[in-house]
Order: sequence, then C-alpha cells, then structure tokens
Amino acid sequence: MTLVYGILIFLIYAAIAIGLVPRLRMSRATIALSGAALLVVFGAISQEDAIHAIDVGTLLLLGAMMVINANLRLAGFFRTVTNQTLRLSRSPQVLLALIIAASGLLSAIFLNDTICLMLTPLIVDVTLRLKRDPIPYLIGLATATNIGSVATITGNPQNIIIGQASQIPYVTFLGYLAPVALVGLVVCWVVIILLFRAEFRGQLPTIEFPPSRPYRPLFNRALVVVVGLMLAFLMGVPVITAACAAAGLLLISRLRPRRLLALDWELLAFFAGLFAITGAIKATGIADLLFQAGEPLLLRGVPGLTLVTAILSNLVSNVPAVLLLQTNIAALGNQQQAWLTLAMASTLAGNFTLLGSAATLIVAELADQQGVDLNFGTFLRAGIPITLLTLGFGVVWLMLVM
Repeated sequence: MTLVYGILIFLIYAAIAIGLVPRLRMSRATIALSGAALLVVFGAISQEDAIHAIDVGTLLLLGAMMVINANLRLAGFFRTVTNQTLRLSRSPQVLLALIIAASGLLSAIFLNDTICLMLTPLIVDVTLRLKRDPIPYLIGLATATNIGSVATITGNPQNIIIGQASQIPYVTFLGYLAPVALVGLVVCWVVIILLFRAEFRGQLPTIEFPPSRPYRPLFNRALVVVVGLMLAFLMGVPVITAACAAAGLLLISRLRPRRLLALDWELLAFFAGLFAITGAIKATGIADLLFQAGEPLLLRGVPGLTLVTAILSNLVSNVPAVLLLQTNIAALGNQQQAWLTLAMASTLAGNFTLLGSAATLIVAELADQQGVDLNFGTFLRAGIPITLLTLGFGVVWLMLVM
C-alpha cells in the first residue's frame, strides 16, 4: 500500500505545484483540502492523526499577522510609506534602491505576500506616470520581498512554520539571517541595474504626488501596537502570544469587524490541508524513504540541504517543500543550522522563476490587471542570477557563523 499512497501523494503535490486540476476549477487550497480528505478516506492517515497534524499555532500566527496587516492597510500605512519613499527619488537608480529597501524592510516585519499586494498597484501607477518601464521595478519589488522576508520568523509563511517547529528565538533567527537579507537586497539592486541598463539612464521628471491621507486615529494606534509588537519579539515574548495580543488590541475598535478581521481564509485552508498531507507522509513511512533517498546530499551540511531545498521548492513550491523536509531535520547534526538553512534556501529559491513563490505570482498577476506584462522569460533573466548569488552567500555565511 505504501506505493499506492506514494503515487496518490505525488499526484496531489503535482496538482498543488501546477495550481490546477484539468477540467476542474480548483485552487491550491481546494486541492490541498481535497487531497487531505482523500488520504483519510484511503487510510493513509486516520482522521484523528490528520487533525493532530494541523499546527494550530502556525495558523494562529498567520491569522494574527493578517489582522495586523489589514489594520495597517485600512489606516493608509502602506500608501504613506510608498509616497514618502518615491518623493525621495531623484534618479531611476535611487528609485529602484528605495523600492527594494522599502519592500525588503516591510517584508521582514510583515508577511511578504501582503507587501506585494499593497505595493504592486502603486509602483505600476507611479512608474507609468514617470514614463519609466515598470518591469525592472516590479522585479525589484518581487525579489526584494522574498529576500527581505528571509530575515525574520514573521516574514513569510514558511518561516512561520520553521519558527514554530524549531522554537528558535526571534532574535536568534534575526541575528543569523538578517545579514543574508541585507546582502541579498544589494545583490538584487546590482543585478537589475546591470540587466536593464537602458532603463537606468538619465533623471526622473518632477511630478506631483497625490497627498496621502491616512486615517489618523487608526494609523496612530496601529503604529503604537506594531512598535510594541516588535519590542515584544526582541524581548523574547513568545511570537504567537505577542502577535495574537497585538491583533486583539487592534480588533478593539469602532470600525466594522468585517473590515478589520480580513483573514485570507484560502491561505489558512491551504496550510491546514498541507499539514494533514505531511502527516500522511509521516504515517505511511514515505518520509523515511525520502530521507534515505536524499541522505547523501542532506548529510553534506549546509550546501547539500540548500541544494535539496532549492530544487524541491521550485518543484512543489516553498511551503510544501518545508513541510516535507522538516520531518528530516531531527536526523541532521546541527539542528539549528539545519532549520536556518531550510528557511534561507526555501525563501531565496522562490526568486528563481516567476512561479517560484506566491509573492512573485502576486506581482505578475496584479501588474497584468493594470496592463503590464511581467512575463516568465523576462523575470527569469533576473531571477536566476539573483537566486544563485543570494543562495551562494547564504551558504557561505551559515557555514562561517555556525
């Protein structure tokens, strides 16, 4: 039966990676939930074990960060940051640097997918008004949100999973991976400048930016709560406790609850389904077989684990890759180094292709809605060197400091 279960799980992961099922209107979330249900029905995992496999802590943390992001969006925080950043631009090179810096920093604090959702329409609008080609700046946004998010546990969904599973303190995680993010953002800027030289000649015309009018009562309250949240993280308060407390404070409001409680239910459902599928992989013994197959590389330390993670992340996407590989971390020598390598490699590998991460897909989809075609080939030109250079630095860094 292990072979049958293996084929079924392979088909489920293939459908998740592609993001569709032929002749059916299914998203990655519905595929993951349906796949988990099938595995229970076929006996790959019991109902009780499937429920226990769902990491409620991770879902709580994701939900709390979504609430915080929704409040900041309603308050006008992201538009204010974007307008202030763009006002400082005097040349195309500076404009790109500020977009990369702002999106990288915001992604380290909040979920990277949210930053892409907020900033993509603004960057398209501004670059077109400046009579510039939006493509290099959109590539900068997409790759920088991934790179910046590698620095913290709350930067992206896969880091949230790793943070919960590894119990690495927030400050420790930040201390090891923040340098990778900072160097990666510089690499991102240099590569895009070199690849799109014609775009970065001359100066930017002077244009008037529409005044940003944040909703001050919510804006001020959200900023106080977020600063308090960051301090709590740095002081070592448990990440889930701090994030849920911050979200709870923001929900005490006169605004309509539906607007404040803007959870991405599809993403949460996707995670729940993936947890159950990963539980089935463990229960059927497939996890042990996968470890035996990849053992020669996995036991080679940071380079081997990075290579396996990067390849798997581009085959099945980074979140499923982390859920698959986390079952093998206990068998590796330096577990903290292995967890941090998994976070670094799964995140940075998302810049390899346009399909490598949800963040890059969000940028492409939103840009297309505004008539800007960020196609697979154009992104690949920048994605390959950015990914290889940042992964290379990440490997050397983690080997040196750990």
